Amino acid sequence: MLMEEKTNLLGLSLTELETAVIGLGERPFRARQIYRSIYRRRQFEIGEMTDLAKDFKQRLTSQFTVAPPQVARVFQSHDGTRRYLLTLTDGQAIESVYIPEARRRTICISTQVGCAMGCTFCVTATMGLVRHLQAGEIVGQVLMILNDVGETRDGSTRLNVVLMGMGEPLHNYDQTVKALALMADVRGMNISPKRITLSTSGVVPALKKLAEEPVVPNLAISLNASSNAQRAALMPINHRWNLQELLQTCRDFPLPPGRRITFEYVLIAGVNDTIADAHRLTKLLGGQRVKVNLIPLNWDPRLNGVATPAGDRILAFQRVLADHHLTAMIRRPRGLDISAACGQLVARQQEH
Repeated sequence: MLMEEKTNLLGLSLTELETAVIGLGERPFRARQIYRSIYRRRQFEIGEMTDLAKDFKQRLTSQFTVAPPQVARVFQSHDGTRRYLLTLTDGQAIESVYIPEARRRTICISTQVGCAMGCTFCVTATMGLVRHLQAGEIVGQVLMILNDVGETRDGSTRLNVVLMGMGEPLHNYDQTVKALALMADVRGMNISPKRITLSTSGVVPALKKLAEEPVVPNLAISLNASSNAQRAALMPINHRWNLQELLQTCRDFPLPPGRRITFEYVLIAGVNDTIADAHRLTKLLGGQRVKVNLIPLNWDPRLNGVATPAGDRILAFQRVLADHHLTAMIRRPRGLDISAACGQLVARQQEH
């Protein structure tokens, strides 16, 4: 006789937890205790939850578990960056990245195993899409990494979370939105939406829907081209929603005061890094509340026929944007020596 699989409490909202504990004959306040234990105290063993009575913990354990992604390997960069190889309960693997800086910490998390978008400059695209992550698998990356690095639980450390790892967050819309709500909930993880950034290749209908959600993160739009033909060659999604549709959706997006949309532009030598490209980009983005992150291609052996531009070309590109009053930052790669930089995540066992 097969044993019934236990329900994972990690990923359940407070309302869902209340339903679960009522089903065990307990009062709803027990759900709040479990919620705090998981999302604030980062306790993954039901037996460690000291708020709960012993007999209730036994009944809870009989039907439920707390199963975050498990750390399989940690790769340490000379610049302090850590790449985490994490295994899921079905044996699949994902990657997350921890980036320490002087005044903040950033955790880059995945939303899918692989990715279906097919961007030609991204190693994750070589995997294709294996499956979507559940909300608990998404937020579990943050919780596990905070435990691993010994982050304090009092909220005193400035923490940023970026959904820029493996996968397209808006292709996994429902679970991503649920994860955003769990991260932002002041009763649990308590990460301000101002500290959460979602990077998307431009799933236009999902972007429009996201604008109506209770929790709206910062947006980073993966643009990477200055014309439709160029972007379609780099990013197949442009055949579905072109530059004009995407940029109009961004213009219509209701930004809170003080927020801007970030446009990410991966610079590829001889492809999209010319002065003419820079001028076209200023026309596309001019007059909007935006900033541009220029990302020199993080090369990988799995990428064929592409290269990183020379430093002078990168600076010349930036100069054109600055001359047209666009805020343009050149993003310094972190964790390049351990294959942890943007576009390099592919659940690999080695540094390269």
